[in-house]
Amino acid sequence: MGCVYSKKSRRKSENELKPASTGGQNATNNNAEEEPKQYSWDKREKVDPSEYTLKGFKDTTIGRLPGKLNGQQLVIQNCENCNIYVFDHSATISIDDCTNCRVVLGPVKGSVFIRDCKDMKCVVACQQFRTRDCKKVEVFLCCASQPIIESSTGMKFGCFQYYYPELAFHFKDAGLSIFNNNWSNVHDFTPVSGETNWSLLPEDAVIFDYVPAPDPESEFKGVRISTEISRSIVPLTRGGRRKESDESCLFVFFAGDYTTANARKLIDEATAKGFVLIQTKEVSMRPEDIDRVFQNNAEGLAELITKGPVVALELNGDGVVEACHNIANEVFNGTKVFISESKDTSARDVDSFFNFADMQMGL
Repeated sequence: MGCVYSKKSRRKSENELKPASTGGQNATNNNAEEEPKQYSWDKREKVDPSEYTLKGFKDTTIGRLPGKLNGQQLVIQNCENCNIYVFDHSATISIDDCTNCRVVLGPVKGSVFIRDCKDMKCVVACQQFRTRDCKKVEVFLCCASQPIIESSTGMKFGCFQYYYPELAFHFKDAGLSIFNNNWSNVHDFTPVSGETNWSLLPEDAVIFDYVPAPDPESEFKGVRISTEISRSIVPLTRGGRRKESDESCLFVFFAGDYTTANARKLIDEATAKGFVLIQTKEVSMRPEDIDRVFQNNAEGLAELITKGPVVALELNGDGVVEACHNIANEVFNGTKVFISESKDTSARDVDSFFNFADMQMGL
């Protein structure tokens, strides 16, 4: 430790162009009765657009249960004072001209685009998040890339905290990592000098105070939901908030059967001791990245990074480096990990790894 389809035209042969020498009339009739060739796209079930649109609802609870979208896109338009629950993974979701709605979106493989909306409270997990011409939108967010706001005011962001039984599978189906969450790294595309268009939600914000559980009379009453930190699929990170200590520690798990479980165990152990999780990343590394990122402690790591992505965590608090070594010895004995060697080098370790990760992810 320290440590595509192309359709080819077919030229008819001479025999095909010639009339048949015998039974010509029968041959002609048979050809006329032949069924046209069917292609795979002709056999596909026709899509009902209404299945993928929620439009014009008011004062009600609407949405989609698990298995209803299965990776399709969804459009939400002109809804007012609605509770909207999408307990499924999807390709993209757009929300337009909605007012005073509470929204939960399961993992979105592509983008979530909110436009011309106001007084919204949302729980969102996605690859890309963007708003335009919005007012007072509060979002508990998990976003793999940098969230972008444009011509929007009164925006507030918090870390995604949510659970329903299928959520972990939906994250996987959407190709999202629970460890890649840039919820607080917001880019304002249209800043106004002297004004702040966005801020962070209170650290102790309770999600159910913003987005309540489904009405017991609704079709979603059977979905078991939790917003407890200990049950959330996405780890709670402090993100861009000010660190309380000058001491941080880099802790890296290498690819294996239990990488996610081990990272979760570390978070539980460290937070129980009063330390704070600042940020996490899951990225792939190449052998040539090892020396640059781990520097003097790179020996023996080249083979490990070929097995898959690494999961890295930054933990913060006085005495956190020593505590992480103790946890590793007690809980992860026999598991190859990297931990900052000392508090004198830990800041450099954290900066080296997360700067590398951000570049890899285009942040």
